[in-house]
Amino acid sequence: MGTGKRLVKYALTFKRTLYTGLALLAVAVAGDLAGPLIAKEIIDGPIAEAEDGTLNFEPIAYLLAWFFGLAAVAAVFRYGQYLLLQTTANRVIQKMRNDVFQHVQTLPIRYFDNLPAGKVVARITNDTEAIRELYVTVLSQFATSFMYMAGIYAALFYLDWRLASITLVLVPLLYGWMLFYRRYAAKYNHVVRQKISDLNAMVNEAIQGMTIIQAFRREQQMQDEFEEMNNTHFRYQNKLLLLEAATSHNLVGVLRSATFVLFIWYFGGAALNAESVVTVGVLYAFVDYIIRLFNPISGVVNQFAKLEQALVAAERVFRLLDREGEPVADEKVARYRGNVRFEDVWFAYKDEEYVLKNISFQAKQGQTVALVGHTGSGKSSIINLLFRFYDSTKGKITIDGTDITSLSRQAIRDHMGIVLQDPYLFTGTIESNITLGDKRVTRAAAEKALTDVGGERVLNHLPKGLDEPVVEKGSTLSSGQRQLISFARALAFDPAILILDEATSNIDTETEEIIQHAMEVLKKGRTTFVIAHRLSTIRSADQIIVLDRGEIAEAGTHEELMKLKGRYYQMYLIQSGTPGGEAQPVG
Repeated sequence: MGTGKRLVKYALTFKRTLYTGLALLAVAVAGDLAGPLIAKEIIDGPIAEAEDGTLNFEPIAYLLAWFFGLAAVAAVFRYGQYLLLQTTANRVIQKMRNDVFQHVQTLPIRYFDNLPAGKVVARITNDTEAIRELYVTVLSQFATSFMYMAGIYAALFYLDWRLASITLVLVPLLYGWMLFYRRYAAKYNHVVRQKISDLNAMVNEAIQGMTIIQAFRREQQMQDEFEEMNNTHFRYQNKLLLLEAATSHNLVGVLRSATFVLFIWYFGGAALNAESVVTVGVLYAFVDYIIRLFNPISGVVNQFAKLEQALVAAERVFRLLDREGEPVADEKVARYRGNVRFEDVWFAYKDEEYVLKNISFQAKQGQTVALVGHTGSGKSSIINLLFRFYDSTKGKITIDGTDITSLSRQAIRDHMGIVLQDPYLFTGTIESNITLGDKRVTRAAAEKALTDVGGERVLNHLPKGLDEPVVEKGSTLSSGQRQLISFARALAFDPAILILDEATSNIDTETEEIIQHAMEVLKKGRTTFVIAHRLSTIRSADQIIVLDRGEIAEAGTHEELMKLKGRYYQMYLIQSGTPGGEAQPVG
């Protein structure tokens, strides 16, 4: 389905108000265009028939009453159509933005791996705002203009079909100009919209990385890159400006002049004979209608730029909506026990470039399984597969004997909790960041979860406790406080499987001890996966899996691996500062 048809389909979602608005517009146009016909009747009737300077004012008063009455009706109906069409336009964009945002949340994590956040933001905000201009301004103007043009042409043919035929030459001229304009404007607008996305992405990245930019004195470099991108945007905006300058008033002025030349030629040459002379009233009405005809023509031509911008923006939005998302299911499954098994699992982010190879292990209910290894060894990839952020290329993963691919992603994650190395906090309060708006997690449960992880240290230093405001990403809190809140968030949902992705790397030793103590109590009956760089924090794990280049190099308890004197042994000696350890990168 083409972009135009899809835009019409969106508009027809609210066809009741749309059709009502168009009907009111039709009445308003009819009332407005009746004016010249009434004037024609006054001129050719009472005024032309007046004898000896005596004018019968009664029929004139009657016609004038109709004139002002229709003008009042047109004003009222125009007000109504404006409200209805604008409301419809706003509703369409509201629905489109909701659809885009909802769809973005269903897109697989893989989609966002190589796409800057700023570009996604541009689709949801900038591009939909350009489409809003289409519905609010362009389509409203087009509907009004085309109705006026249809009404004027009907009136012109009613008055004199030969004179009206002259003005029909405007239709192919306008259509040809629109095709010419779109040929170049589409190319320029694609570049402009793309550069807006790139600028958004760069600004977003610069804000996120401002600390690094300033610390390494990269301000000028970033400025140069931004200016280069902005200059490209400026050049193509200027090309559009030059193209638009040739339209609008210039084009309309040429067409108006050409029409009046033909009109004068008709009266001054071919039409000046006794049989084809028109009345003064017809001539007046005809001139009035021709003058009025160029108002909607000007309105259409002036909207070409916004129309093309909106079509390009719509194409980008629909391209995003056409990306296959993952189904969001509301199915609920009973809280599983948490027996996890990986059976000969292989996984590649890119075709055949496997980051996990032949991974097989089992984590029983209540066990703590630690994943260790150097950076890029596959630790986080295992967690990504377990959460079904990605699906394995080969092999299978089961929970309590059930293949996780047979369950919806939402059902699996309903009984999982995760704490990341860099915890993300949303704008709101500490309580809202723990409960995430889930009514199943009460305020008391949130407070208890925070207390269980030693979070009273957070509350004691904050005047409003759980109601303390949190800004974006929790930037006003210390890294330890953010981590404790993130930890409490995971525990508040009482997950069957808990994942700690280097969760203790950003907190001090004292806080780490509090969490370790809380974990001894909280991991009972819960399967816990820990990705850790501090090997001292996983000594009590029931199973430690050492990964190397996507494969399991060693597996066992701390004591078993130390006796093995393999990779884990070497890493542990290096971290503990014990002589005899060979250097090997960790994490």
